[in-house]
Amino acid sequence: MDIRFPVGGFLPQPFSQKQKEEWLLDIKFLPSELELAIQNLDEAQLQTPYREGGWTVHQLVHHIADSHMNAYMRFRLGLTEDNPTIKPYDQDAWAQLNDTKTLPINVSLTLLHALHQRLYATISELNDNTWERTVFHPEHKKKISLWELLGMYAWHGKHHVAHIKNLRERMGW
Repeated sequence: MDIRFPVGGFLPQPFSQKQKEEWLLDIKFLPSELELAIQNLDEAQLQTPYREGGWTVHQLVHHIADSHMNAYMRFRLGLTEDNPTIKPYDQDAWAQLNDTKTLPINVSLTLLHALHQRLYATISELNDNTWERTVFHPEHKKKISLWELLGMYAWHGKHHVAHIKNLRERMGW
């Protein structure tokens, strides 16, 4: 197993009701899954990188919140505008900002619980054709459907929760 990609890389999937239900549940339950993954970790453990050269658990929790705030905005833009250009961001630079370094992770965990309630409520009842709407990602120079965004962010949450779970297992926590 590649420690960087414990659940494998993201693989786009064709639209299906079954896949949609699975990915929507991943979105709905990510905050709870993350909360379970970090349960009972002390400060030293939170400051441990999930892999050599990787972010700490503390940074990962804040990163997930940052990333999924962007996801929420990308979905809303894609639902209300025709192929809007989304704003890329430097996730490594964001991981070095003061709030990420100093705020306790419960701030981002609380944010994720509220954010995912909003995100799930926004996208859970979309009709099948709406998933074909697109946003334009200027960094990748391509259109991305809301369907692909759903898959990417469902995968993203599972990807980082697996980083934490794998670290716990390797360290015997």
